[in-house]
Amino acid sequence: MFRNRFSSIARGIAKAILLVSLAGAVAVPAWSAQSTPSKKRVAEQRAKAAKKKPVVQASKRVKKVMAKAPVRVKAAIGSPAKRSIKADRSSIVRAAARPAVLDVAPDSVADRLGLRESDDPLNLNSSVAFVMDQNTHEVLLKKNETAVLPIASLTKLMTGLLIAEANLPMDEVITITDEDVDRLKNSGSRLIVGARLTRGEALHLALMSSENRAAHALGRTYPGGLDRFVRLMNEKAAQLGMRDTRYVDPTGLSSSNQSSARDLAVLVSAAYERPMLRDLSTSPSYEVSLDGRRVLQYRNSNRLINNGNWDIGLQKTGYIREAGRCLVMQVNLVGRQLIMVLLDAAGPAARVGDAERLRRWVESSLHGSTAPTARVGGGV
Repeated sequence: MFRNRFSSIARGIAKAILLVSLAGAVAVPAWSAQSTPSKKRVAEQRAKAAKKKPVVQASKRVKKVMAKAPVRVKAAIGSPAKRSIKADRSSIVRAAARPAVLDVAPDSVADRLGLRESDDPLNLNSSVAFVMDQNTHEVLLKKNETAVLPIASLTKLMTGLLIAEANLPMDEVITITDEDVDRLKNSGSRLIVGARLTRGEALHLALMSSENRAAHALGRTYPGGLDRFVRLMNEKAAQLGMRDTRYVDPTGLSSSNQSSARDLAVLVSAAYERPMLRDLSTSPSYEVSLDGRRVLQYRNSNRLINNGNWDIGLQKTGYIREAGRCLVMQVNLVGRQLIMVLLDAAGPAARVGDAERLRRWVESSLHGSTAPTARVGGGV
């Protein structure tokens, strides 16, 4: 009896051990499959990681290149590193939105026109230059003078001309509204929405310090509204014979505002006939009081105004990235009235440096001699 009970217990223990062993044999492979990936799965994960890595690197590279995009690289610069930067930027720009009229890249007009640096004896930074005698229309210097390109805030000279010719009351108060806020370039302004100033004050700020909200408000409050004002800008350009010129807004923030150096010389000559435009554009500084509570101090955007070497009768500066640094002036040099146009300079001080080169060249060439004519570069 005792033996039978012991045998029964032994058989039960052996059965239990067998069941546990079988369970362990099943569980261990299942656990191992979850904790230790197969070679195939590891290979798949590595392949996915390898595909993701170049994307991350490309993203960093794009950010780095875009940070350098405003920097202009001349075609004449031949170092492999700079050519690589230029190629990278060009590929990014081609994928971005472009102006409706002119395909504008961050490279200079000189690059697009194939201008060689050796063709520029004055070593001008500007891709386009034009100097003309205002009275005789004799061209003293020309460089890509018929190239049509964005003109930025030089647009405001036409805005001022229309306002001056309309004989509107200059003491009429206009209010800056949300419509005048720049949502194209997101440029800043100290004229807050709700600010009130006279039409004369708005014109002063637009011409002297290139105030965008002031210029837009001038067009918006023109009789018939903004659309009519822009239409009249184009009609006036056609009337003056500016066949290369097109306007789409009164500020120049859009790169679709375009013209040529020859056309701009015509505009400068027409604007110079208006004493008000001469006075406002050459004012060194101006204070405007907003509602009698806040006084804003503005300075001329052209630093040559305060330079004793210059006698400037009318001027306007301009800049957006697509247009580069631009400058037009009516100046008196060596007893002659000249019109100077400089477009697409590559840096803040470049247009001023080019203007100084032109002044010295004119003074040395015209002083006590007949006027020379210089073709600089590849203009048509």
